[in-house]
Amino acid sequence: MSLQQLYAVLLAGGIVLLACIAAARTASRLGLPGLLLFLALGVLLGEDVLGIDFDDAQLAQTLGTAALAIILIEGGLSTRWTDIRRLLLPSSLLATVGVAVSVLLTAAGAHLLLGMNWQLALLLGAIVSSTDAAAVFSVLRALPLPRRMAGMVEAESGFNDAPTVILVLVFSTADLPDPAAVAGQVSYQLVAGAVIGLLIGWAGTAALRYVALPATGLYPLATVGLGVIAFAAAGAANASGFLAAYLAGIVLGNAVLPHRAATRSFAEGIGWLAQIGLFVMLGLLVSPSELPAALLPATIVGLVLLLLARPASVIACLIGFRTSWREQAFISWAGLRGAVPIVLATFPIVAAVPGSRQLLNIVFVLVVMFTLIQGPTLPALARLLGVTQPGQTRDADIESAPLDVLDADLLTLTVPPGSRLHGVEIFELRLPKPSIVTLIIRDGDPIVPEPDTQLREGDDVLIVTTPATRERVERRLRAVGRRGRLAHWYGEHGDPDPHPSHTTAKGDTRPWRSRTPPSPAPEPSTTATPGKETTSALSSPTQAGGSSCSTTEPTPTPRRTR
Repeated sequence: MSLQQLYAVLLAGGIVLLACIAAARTASRLGLPGLLLFLALGVLLGEDVLGIDFDDAQLAQTLGTAALAIILIEGGLSTRWTDIRRLLLPSSLLATVGVAVSVLLTAAGAHLLLGMNWQLALLLGAIVSSTDAAAVFSVLRALPLPRRMAGMVEAESGFNDAPTVILVLVFSTADLPDPAAVAGQVSYQLVAGAVIGLLIGWAGTAALRYVALPATGLYPLATVGLGVIAFAAAGAANASGFLAAYLAGIVLGNAVLPHRAATRSFAEGIGWLAQIGLFVMLGLLVSPSELPAALLPATIVGLVLLLLARPASVIACLIGFRTSWREQAFISWAGLRGAVPIVLATFPIVAAVPGSRQLLNIVFVLVVMFTLIQGPTLPALARLLGVTQPGQTRDADIESAPLDVLDADLLTLTVPPGSRLHGVEIFELRLPKPSIVTLIIRDGDPIVPEPDTQLREGDDVLIVTTPATRERVERRLRAVGRRGRLAHWYGEHGDPDPHPSHTTAKGDTRPWRSRTPPSPAPEPSTTATPGKETTSALSSPTQAGGSSCSTTEPTPTPRRTR
């Protein structure tokens, strides 16, 4: 390649990258996953439109697998262990038993309704049984979903790539294997992949804690490199590299490591780059002229998957857990498909399975069609099912950046519209010691807060705390955001996934949002002056069902930090 050709390639690549970034912004405003516009851009660049000829399924499989590994590493680094630790069992069942149920029912539908032979039908069922959390949360990130339900879908999406890849590889062989052999192979790959991922994650954590690197930028590179090592090591051991990469990312992302914020930002950037490259490449791989013939079979298989296979798998896996039918219905509908099924569709092409090119077209149309149907309807369905409610205040948006030298965390709190934090004075937050509110940014102007400074909607609040108290600080902020300055008295403790039964007074089974305080209940007396509200000291309620706010939550004295 000459320098002129290199310049041309880099220029074209840069323009495509910027176009994809603009497409992601447009998709966000339209409430659609960005993958659709990335795929459309790839189709537009293809041989049937602008003339770029790309038909190498082997290269697409190789690059797609590498991109998926990067995406899973980034997903693990951004997954909070506190959000999923109680959800490991149900999400693991959804990723294994749920996948098996979905594969069998989808394959049966394709065999009976489309006349596919069993090998193609099972391949199709395995290919489309993997969900895509990135597509789901790109649509729902603005909705106040229960963290328990969102975490379950996210964890399932991180875990179910591994078994689907194994099944696709197994079904791509010439002869269908014995079910017992399939179960044994899946079990080995999952267990071995999990062990390798956890071991590399723990070893990498120990090394990064005690080895001082000469530059800050090396820590993100080392962290992502450890995830790549976990993926490659598991693959070399004939285990699940996807599961190893995801688990290594979770271990590294939740460890107390230097420059965590920089690491997550770097991982998010390369994750986006991997997604953009992957989707554009997959759009190039398909031929638009072949897609109309796949429209009817894709619609039939999609309806079987959406209305029968996915709900049956969710019910079969969650029937023994405290999950309401409304949550099960939403989780069923939220099973969006994304890049993984299209990448998996290249595996039978590389294996020269007869009819595999038809599978690629069906999967491509199915992903695009049902993402267009499911994505825009998810917010409305969430409100209809009551898993979120109109007018419900959103939890405070809390992000952290480490202060490594001081062994402290800097939390940024954004007060959203409708939050009960509006009007609360700094001293009424009653943050656990030694936390302190250091700065408020209001309408672009910095304010050094006093104890009686009131929070307002739209404020960005900087809070310095320690790693040991960070979780208690976040819980207190969530509690005040939901129930105001008397949150503890109402029984609201800022759980990440609040349940109505946990936030009602003793003997009162009504949801807390509709409950009025017990009578007689002491109310804060206020003296209104222009632009200010002064709240008097609160007495401890003694009424049954109320717990004291002033006696159980000490009021810290704000102090300055260097």
